[in-house]
Amino acid sequence: MAIFKDRIEIYNPGLFPKEVNPEDFFTGHEKLILRNPLIAEPLFLAKYIEKAGSGTVDMVNRCQKAGIRKPEFKIDAGFFILRIWRKRAKRGQPESSASPVLVQYQSLEDRILGLLKADALSVSFISKQLGQKRVSGQLKIVLKKLISESLVEFTIPDKPNSRLQKYRLTRQGAAYLKKQKKK
Repeated sequence: MAIFKDRIEIYNPGLFPKEVNPEDFFTGHEKLILRNPLIAEPLFLAKYIEKAGSGTVDMVNRCQKAGIRKPEFKIDAGFFILRIWRKRAKRGQPESSASPVLVQYQSLEDRILGLLKADALSVSFISKQLGQKRVSGQLKIVLKKLISESLVEFTIPDKPNSRLQKYRLTRQGAAYLKKQKKK
């Protein structure tokens, strides 16, 4: 992934399938070809993907609603490249340039710990704060990992499956966040 002031480019190694025309992505008439159904099915069942073939049309529609140029798809040097344009700078703001902007990425673990800094939260509230439609399998996995690392704990440890269960930061988790903030 490369982030520029005027666009974001996402690179994926590989080519379009021969049967697919990149322009069809804009109409929603692209031919759905699952390159690896053995990977696609568990991702669907784990709710990492909602419906095969729906994301591209949704992305194009969201760009149009936001007043952003239509995304571009292309192949270059063996990479499938998705280019999403950003809104133009308003008057008085610096002009866009083609030089990449350095971005600090925050892991899902750090985002969850940051949410728990203020108060104990339910898994559904954490999910909503992360912008998810529903509790994902990945969120459950990360919460289990944070518990095993003693960074997070249950508010009702004797009943981990209680509907009233919440997660809270441990002292070790608070120390970890403090250390991360200094970096």
